[in-house]
Amino acid sequence: MTMDMIKIEETLELDSELESISQVEKLIDSQSQMLGIDDEIYGKYMLSVVECVNNAIVHGNKLDKNKKVHIHYRISEDAIEVSVQDEGAGFDPHSLPDPTAEENLEKECGRGIFLMKHLSDDLRFEDNGRRVIMTFNLK
Repeated sequence: MTMDMIKIEETLELDSELESISQVEKLIDSQSQMLGIDDEIYGKYMLSVVECVNNAIVHGNKLDKNKKVHIHYRISEDAIEVSVQDEGAGFDPHSLPDPTAEENLEKECGRGIFLMKHLSDDLRFEDNGRRVIMTFNLK
């Protein structure tokens, strides 16, 4: 994504509390309405980003009110790129158990990254797993 193609670029800093997720939902709703994002893409975008922010708040920052979640959006004509970064210790995204394995099917958590991987068009981890970058193609 080149800078001259970017329509919208903004950064948001959230408190590490579950109530902050509503700010993300409102932002995505606003962006989707303004840009006329297709319903299917909207659903993938909303679910992935909300799940990612929830993970950052709960697993990354461990609900520590002294830590923030940093979100950066870049929206072009062709794609949305979202970066979500927490201030936690990080993790190895390759060491997570497979949520589709029979022994994990009944577990209540452990599907977030699996969902993000399957709903986004690209998913990358940086900074020891503290930063997640997702891309959603608009065309």
